[in-house]
Amino acid sequence: MIPIGNLLLPEFPLLLAPMEDVSDPPFRAVCKSFGADLTYTEFISSESLVKGAIRSRRKLDIFAAERPVGIQLYGGDEDSLALAAAIVDATNPSLLDINFGCPVKGVVGKGAGAGVLRDLPLMVRLTEACVRSTTLPVTVKTRLGWDDGSKNIVEAAERLQDAGIRALTIHGRTRCQLYKGEADWELIGKVKNNPRMKIPIFGNGDIDSAQKAAEYANRYGVDGIMIGRAAIGYPWIFREIKHYRDFRVAAPPPTVAERVAACRMHLAGALSWNGPVQGLNEMRGRYGHYLKGLPGIQQYTRRLVRLPDAASVEEALGEIERSYHGYVAEAQPIRLVNYHENCAL
Repeated sequence: MIPIGNLLLPEFPLLLAPMEDVSDPPFRAVCKSFGADLTYTEFISSESLVKGAIRSRRKLDIFAAERPVGIQLYGGDEDSLALAAAIVDATNPSLLDINFGCPVKGVVGKGAGAGVLRDLPLMVRLTEACVRSTTLPVTVKTRLGWDDGSKNIVEAAERLQDAGIRALTIHGRTRCQLYKGEADWELIGKVKNNPRMKIPIFGNGDIDSAQKAAEYANRYGVDGIMIGRAAIGYPWIFREIKHYRDFRVAAPPPTVAERVAACRMHLAGALSWNGPVQGLNEMRGRYGHYLKGLPGIQQYTRRLVRLPDAASVEEALGEIERSYHGYVAEAQPIRLVNYHENCAL
């Protein structure tokens, strides 16, 4: 078992990354059903949470089907982050995670997210403020450094551990890279193999297949892997990684029935959490991801995004299931969505 404070995860856990406008409760529940061992909320501004902003407060919603789940905060002010941590404590998640990795200008410009990478003493003070203000295990998600000339993750990891964090997730890029180029796992492995490090180290970045997950686990020795963009519309990646890990053969791709079932599950969650109008609107960008790769599916996805109510969507999904009955899909390469405005590590 992998301990994070009083939370025990299975050996080599798979984590669903916190992704703005993506990892809401319905999506987290879908990923959990296909093998995610730990999920995270969308990131929450500490300042907005303290001020009582409705959207920020709503991001604290956690449901039984998605546990264990961590709530992620970001902020550049110690007092606000400490107050926000106390608010999070009262909502009883499994852990509290601090975002020191988001590269988006609007976050970095406020001295938060990856903006903190330029000031390690501030990173330590912010972390200590959270640790003092909550009884929850505190973890951190960050990057290798600000740019190629300041990849200070080895020092940062040691200082964060000394500040009291219980686990560390490292995205293998600098802030200046955004999501360009390949993630560099060499430094992630160096942190994991540092004899000073006693906490779990999770790797993140460009994991888009079960084979790659197994290769990186063996090569770099990390305690687990966090998956973000590859899970969007393809929650089966968690199942496939575990199948390959256990049997060393690739799992069969999801059937059409499984793809439609995932649409239904996500839709039901979106309607329950967001209501009939917003829930339906929220799903319009999701169907294409779940059904991607089926021949001629565009004729259906174009209809799905225009349908006025859940009953019509259900009818269309049933039609898809009948139309593709007996179709055996070949495994499709997972294409990582490239985020610009959203922060998806």
